[in-house]
Amino acid sequence: VPMVAPGNVQVHVINSTLAKVNWDTVPLKTVRGHLQGYKVYYWKVQSLSRRSRRHVEKKILTFRGNKTFGMLPGLEPYSSYKLNVRVVNGKGEGPASPDKVFKTPEGVPSSPSFLKITNPTLDSLTLEWGSPTHPNGVLTSYILKFQPINNTHELGPLVEIRIPANESSLILKNLNYSTRYKFYFNAQTSVGSGSQITEEAVTIMDE
Repeated sequence: VPMVAPGNVQVHVINSTLAKVNWDTVPLKTVRGHLQGYKVYYWKVQSLSRRSRRHVEKKILTFRGNKTFGMLPGLEPYSSYKLNVRVVNGKGEGPASPDKVFKTPEGVPSSPSFLKITNPTLDSLTLEWGSPTHPNGVLTSYILKFQPINNTHELGPLVEIRIPANESSLILKNLNYSTRYKFYFNAQTSVGSGSQITEEAVTIMDE
C-alpha cells in the first residue's frame, strides 16, 4: 500500500452546502504501485444549531488519477465537519492525512414543522406552530401572512406579521366573523426565508 499521506490539505468552503478540498500529490515512488487516485473521507461532527451528537457516518469520495482537488457537495448548513485525504493504489489506501476541521455557514431553514389553528371565535383565531426540523442556522423570526377568501374564492388584501423566533403561538384578533382566512407561514435565519406552509381556517358565524 502507499507509504505517505497527501500533504498541505486545505479546505475552501464555497457556500452552506459545498466545499472544495485541495491537497499536494504524493511523490510517485511512495505510491509503491499504480496510482489510482485519492480518497477524501469526511463526516459531520455536529450541527452548530443543535448540540446533539449522533452516530457519525463517514462519507467517502474518490477522485481518480493524479488530481489535486475535489468538490464535496451535499453538506449540511451551519455544521462542523472533519475530513482527511488518502492516496490509493491497486493494493489499497495509504495513511490518512491529519484531520482538518471546517464549518459550513448558515443556510435558510426548512419549513416550520407544523401550523395548527384552533379556538375560533367571532373575531379571533389561535395559531400554534413547531420550529423547523432543520433550522440550518440561528432562527431570527417567523413571518406570518394571511388574507381573507370570499365565497367566490377571491383573495382579499394580504397582511404580514413578523413574530420573534422564540414564540410558538399567537392569538390573531380583530378578524371578520364568519370569514375564511388563508395563512402562509415560514421561518427565517439571517440568510433568508425558508419554505412556507399554508393553512386555512374560518372564524365562527355567531355566538
